[in-house]
Amino acid sequence: MRLPSWLSQHLAALRALLVMTVLLGLAYPLALVAIGKIPGLDHKAAGSMVTVGDTTVGSSLIGQAFTDKDGNPIPKYFQSRPSAAGDGYDPTATAASNLGPESVVDTIAPDAKDSKPSLLTQVCSRSLAIGKLEGVDGSRPFCTSDGVGAVLAVWRRDGLTGPVTRVVSVNQTGTPFLATYDGVPVQPAKAGEDYVADGGIITPIRGNAPAHAAVPADAVTASGSGLDPDISPAYANLQAPRIARERGLTLDQVHALIKKYTDGRALGFMGEPAVDVLELNLALDGEN
Repeated sequence: MRLPSWLSQHLAALRALLVMTVLLGLAYPLALVAIGKIPGLDHKAAGSMVTVGDTTVGSSLIGQAFTDKDGNPIPKYFQSRPSAAGDGYDPTATAASNLGPESVVDTIAPDAKDSKPSLLTQVCSRSLAIGKLEGVDGSRPFCTSDGVGAVLAVWRRDGLTGPVTRVVSVNQTGTPFLATYDGVPVQPAKAGEDYVADGGIITPIRGNAPAHAAVPADAVTASGSGLDPDISPAYANLQAPRIARERGLTLDQVHALIKKYTDGRALGFMGEPAVDVLELNLALDGEN
């Protein structure tokens, strides 16, 4: 007996569903699990976890914070690159801040919890904090001395031209970083005000900071994934004097460890040299 065409089509679709379920829902995942158990691959398949004794201390592929319960850096450890993934280095929330070079104006809300710092202010505040931690000049171009973006909203009589009529330091609610601009007193920002919509011309002020900041770029910016386990040799070397002091080691000993745990460019020409922070800190713990 020949089945109706509609029933034949449904049965064919059901058979295809069952076959694809077995192949892609069972056989394929099980095959990948089996491949992950092959000696030499099993460590990577399990997340490249790093253990000390019987204790798992982290992953060689995912960064982590070396801070106390209040979020303050632990002085005897090298510090990692900042992270925008969840609450920091969260592999289930891997992400960047999605803020670009034009993010220079903070959102200052009446309720502080709704305020959002611009990328520029994040960079400025991190650089200032790292400068204090490492005992170096944390100043950067376009940053104020109190660690926010040095940005003004400027109004001119004829729109884009003519004499300046009003100036606001858009990222500061306290005393502005400049007293006057073009002869006009600089006003502090007010919470909830949108100075761009109000016609202000956003004007970053470079200031007198050195062109080449003492604090490297990777120390003040998060990676695209937010999970980067590495820092640049420049950032590691910046931290070396503090580590030597806290650990009772010589600076040469610390520099030797940094060099040991520095990976070169992939294939000799791709990317930049990088220092694995977790492995370096574990090596330090083994020194004393």
